[in-house]
Amino acid sequence: MTLSKWTVDKAHSSVEFTIKHMMFAKVRGSFHDFEADIEADPNDLTSANIFFSVDVASIDTGNNDRDNHLRSADLFDVEKFPKMTFKATNIAKKGDNEYEVTGDLTIRDVTKSETFKVTYEGQGKDPWGNIKFGYSAEGKIKRSDYGLTYNAALETGGVLIGEDVNISIVIEASKAE
Repeated sequence: MTLSKWTVDKAHSSVEFTIKHMMFAKVRGSFHDFEADIEADPNDLTSANIFFSVDVASIDTGNNDRDNHLRSADLFDVEKFPKMTFKATNIAKKGDNEYEVTGDLTIRDVTKSETFKVTYEGQGKDPWGNIKFGYSAEGKIKRSDYGLTYNAALETGGVLIGEDVNISIVIEASKAE
């Protein structure tokens, strides 16, 4: 098993999330600026070295006022904490093309261990002869674990912003030269 370096193809990758709004709706968003250091054998992720970094200011929920509030000290405080990071600490194979990737997620200078379900989607050569592979990942975190506690009570009961954040990541990577 040989580890190779891989570069994320941002044009064909995404970091997205959903969170409950007003207890009954969902808001979707994404981060547009991210990078990863990946050393892996795409056929066996268990020995991979993975470090992921997201520029929090690149958040996009489709609403400029909401995005600016998310960037503020009430929530992500991007002036003090411009990046969130994930470093894999354990990767376990759970079935054909299925893994659990556990690692240290850091948001707002708070680090917690989180586990993501990862699916190997396959590999091949693009029309220019570059070797590519694809993975998708799903996970859920509690925003309050990371100091993201801003909320507002609703007149009808409940709160404006849900506690659980569902995360979805799609990666297409190219073998580095």
